[in-house]
Amino acid sequence: MDPKILFILSSFLSLSLPSEVEAAAIANSQITVMGIVYCDICSNNTFSRHSYFMPGVEVRIDCTFKAVSPKTTEQISLSVNRTTDKNGVYKLAIPSVDGIECAREKAMESSCRASLMWSSSSSCNVPGYRTTSDEIAVKSRQANLCIYCLNALNYRPSRIDITLCQN
Repeated sequence: MDPKILFILSSFLSLSLPSEVEAAAIANSQITVMGIVYCDICSNNTFSRHSYFMPGVEVRIDCTFKAVSPKTTEQISLSVNRTTDKNGVYKLAIPSVDGIECAREKAMESSCRASLMWSSSSSCNVPGYRTTSDEIAVKSRQANLCIYCLNALNYRPSRIDITLCQN
């Protein structure tokens, strides 16, 4: 399955999971940045039937948002570390900030990137895709919510089990 499709499906699934804390954070935030980390068992940069999502991975998220104002060129930049949940998903909820809009059509209005920091896994700890800035922005018309879905990041095992990875 294409990692982008897999990521989108898992992102929407994780957003629909009921959690009072997550629901409150998302309801009050305008922008959510999220992505997933998985173990690429076959070291081929695809999510195979033997791959799995990795909990407990620390990811650094760096974002820059340009304020929308005809009289200023202000930017808001932020950098945070987040740890993936039991589904391998990391999230950053950014509260509504005056002048910051979501998913503008002009290039470079905003950008986010995620980078692998470390994994506590002893079996899957060699970085594969380390950094991503490729994103899909989804804007909700019903709620004041914008979701930036970043491409999947992955780790690989130090030794590949060839028998698992044969077609």
